[in-house]
Amino acid sequence: MRGQLRETPREYLGRESHYVWGKRYLLQLVENDAAPEVALTHNKIRLQIRPASSEEKKQAILEAWYRERLKEAVPVLIAKWEPLIGVKVERFFVQRMKTKWGSCNPGSKSIRLNAELAKKPPECLEYIVVHEMVHLLEPSHNNRFITLMDRFMPLWRFYKDELNRLPVRHESWAY
Repeated sequence: MRGQLRETPREYLGRESHYVWGKRYLLQLVENDAAPEVALTHNKIRLQIRPASSEEKKQAILEAWYRERLKEAVPVLIAKWEPLIGVKVERFFVQRMKTKWGSCNPGSKSIRLNAELAKKPPECLEYIVVHEMVHLLEPSHNNRFITLMDRFMPLWRFYKDELNRLPVRHESWAY
């Protein structure tokens, strides 16, 4: 694509660090002539791939696995917070986002969440879900929004700071 920065595939190496719900795991690459899968053990994230799988394939498998973790966790959080906040989320989406942790469309009552949130502590995911749900009541980051966040989640600033200590995601750019 002319005029745009393109992400180059990263190389996945055994024993590199990966995070799931804020906990560090060492990557274990396992080549096997079977369906690809990801599994967590005590301190390892095991990526089973077919021999000669490309870096793009490894990345796609891991990204899909992270998205599924969020798709399992988010409905529970939405169900918990809907009656507390007094809103109804019609739909949520999980996607790659380069600069945001989440977004909200008050008109459609939908929220979008960054797939990278599956790497962060669960409290950070909960903060983003609440943040986006509060936007269903107040679309801007004005004083009313801050007051609502303080009421519903008094420690939200702590979680916000924790999330923002690191970039949203690591990108390798080709120029």
